[in-house]
Amino acid sequence: MQRAEEKEHCRHSDRYPVARAASDSFKIRRATLPDADVIAWHRARMFQDMGDVSDDAFEILRTKSRARLEQWIDSGDYIGWLATPADNPETIVGGAGVQLQPILPRPVDTFTIGEGRQATIVNVFTEPQWRRHGIASLLVKEIVTWSKNQRIDRLLLHASDEGRSLYEKSGFVASNEMRLSGGQ
Repeated sequence: MQRAEEKEHCRHSDRYPVARAASDSFKIRRATLPDADVIAWHRARMFQDMGDVSDDAFEILRTKSRARLEQWIDSGDYIGWLATPADNPETIVGGAGVQLQPILPRPVDTFTIGEGRQATIVNVFTEPQWRRHGIASLLVKEIVTWSKNQRIDRLLLHASDEGRSLYEKSGFVASNEMRLSGGQ
C-alpha cells in the first residue's frame, strides 16, 4: 500500500509522472512555477538565436514571458518539461512546453470527432554547449507521449529552419496553416 501511495505523490494532477528517465545521460522532468524564470530565459534565447529579437528587446521579451508563464503554469494553460544531465539534476540544459488552447470540436480523422483540445509546442531550446546530444528530441518525444495520454486532438508547432528535421523525424508534417503577421 505504501508503494502505491508513493507513486501517487510522484504524479501531477493530470496523472503524468513528475520525473521520468529519458536516457542514460539525461533526465526529463515537469516544469514547476519556480522554473518560469529559466523557461523565460530559454524563450528569449530561442528568439535571439533565430534572429527574431534584438539585444535591446531581449530583456523585455524575457520579463514579459516570465510574467505570463507564471500565470499559465499556475493555471495549467502551460505545461513544460526541462532536461538535466542524469548526474547533475540541478543543471537545466534544455526545455520545451505546450500552450493549451480549447478549440471547437473538429474531425481528428474521417471517423473521429475530437473533444476540442489543442496544444502548441513552444519554447524548444537547448543550451548551446549541450546541443547535438539528442536533448530536443527527448523533449519532443516526451511531449508527444504526454499529448497522447491527455487525448490532445491537435499538436502544433512552428518550426525554425534548424529544428524542422527534428520535428519531421518525430512524425510532424507540414500543414495548410497560414498566418497574418501583425505589426505592419
